[in-house]
Amino acid sequence: MIYLKLFLTAVLWGGTFVAGRIAAQDMGPASGSFLRFAVASLLLIAMIWQAQGRLPIPARRQFIPLFLLGLSGVAAYNIFFFLGLKLIPASRASLIVASNPVFIALGAALLFKERLTAARGAGIALCLTGAVIVISRGDLPGLLGAGIGTGETFILGCIVSWVSYSLIGRGVLKEIPPLVAVAYACIIGTALLALPALCEGMLPALPVYSLSSWSAVLFLGLLGSAVAFTWYYEGIKALGPTRAAVFINFVPVSGVFLGWLILDEALNLSLLLGAALVITGAWLTNRTPAREGKPPARPTRGPHSNLTTS
Repeated sequence: MIYLKLFLTAVLWGGTFVAGRIAAQDMGPASGSFLRFAVASLLLIAMIWQAQGRLPIPARRQFIPLFLLGLSGVAAYNIFFFLGLKLIPASRASLIVASNPVFIALGAALLFKERLTAARGAGIALCLTGAVIVISRGDLPGLLGAGIGTGETFILGCIVSWVSYSLIGRGVLKEIPPLVAVAYACIIGTALLALPALCEGMLPALPVYSLSSWSAVLFLGLLGSAVAFTWYYEGIKALGPTRAAVFINFVPVSGVFLGWLILDEALNLSLLLGAALVITGAWLTNRTPAREGKPPARPTRGPHSNLTTS
């Protein structure tokens, strides 16, 4: 059962790119992000309350790290997420974000002195090559001449935000249970998004959002955030972080497939080649633990997941 839950988690996280693409056409980035995590926060609080009878209060020293988690992994990540998905296909965005494990591995090597094995180095090289192919749409000279597109730049902002979130989270999760940390990150991120959403004109726009946009937000908040994170942490508890992280590699596969199935997004050679390289590279990076230091208590998604991965 736990393997099925982890597989479905990857499918749900892949679906967040499709849902985000739908909502982004109707909602501003701050508004969509606020509504997504308002829904997720309420459900996470209810789940923790049911399990523990209360929402644990963090120690005073933990508030700044939790604030940084909410700022990076919820507020910043999701504004970039909605901005990017307004401009580029869900399948392309999911493949760019799938390179998250590579940059987290590099960040862990720089900050925590984790040694990069040959296999992890090969995984990083494959993943970066695939990401470049996806971003350039197979036209590397054109990328060098014209630069990265605006939509791709926003999605790269997702990666920067999620790497920050994941590396900060290493310390936080030594003292706070994962779901409690995620709940506080969601609550803080939602609070940070409230003013930008109001300035964006969210309140007068609420009655005119389409049914498809509301459905997308509910999917993002309920299934893509609260339910997926719960199942993922059940997987970590049952199998350990390294084995659970293997399922993250299904996220870009489901993102590309669902983008084709639901949004009728084209599957061209550069996308498929980039997908193969990104997925293989992410798999190599995830399956080979670092030789020094401990692996992150909370492996990355796809970005999504994501709170992400996604």
